[in-house]
Amino acid sequence: MADPMRIRAQAQGDKTTVRVLMSHEMETGQRKDSAGKPVPAWFIQEVSASHNGKPVMTAQWGPSVAKNPFLQFTIKGAKAGDKVSISWKDNKGDSRSDEATVS
Repeated sequence: MADPMRIRAQAQGDKTTVRVLMSHEMETGQRKDSAGKPVPAWFIQEVSASHNGKPVMTAQWGPSVAKNPFLQFTIKGAKAGDKVSISWKDNKGDSRSDEATVS
C-alpha cells in the first residue's frame, strides 16, 4: 500500500480549504525503462472525499496526472473538529483512505 496522504483541512468562516498530497508513482504507460521495455500504466483513477461521512467530491483521473498528485478543494459548512476523509483507487486495484480533522 502507498504511503499515507498528507491532508490539511483549515476552516475560515463558513468555508474549509482541504489540501491533499498523495503518494503515487502515476505511470502513463508510455515511458520505457533502461532496457527499452515499456513501463506499464499505473495511475489513480478515482478520488473521492467526504465530510463527516457525507460525500462532497468525486474525481475521475487518467494517466496524465503528475507523480505524487496534489489536490485542493473547498467545502462549505465544515467547522473545526469535523472529519474529512479522502480515498483513491488506481487502475491496478490498489486503494488508500486517510482522514483529517478540520482545524
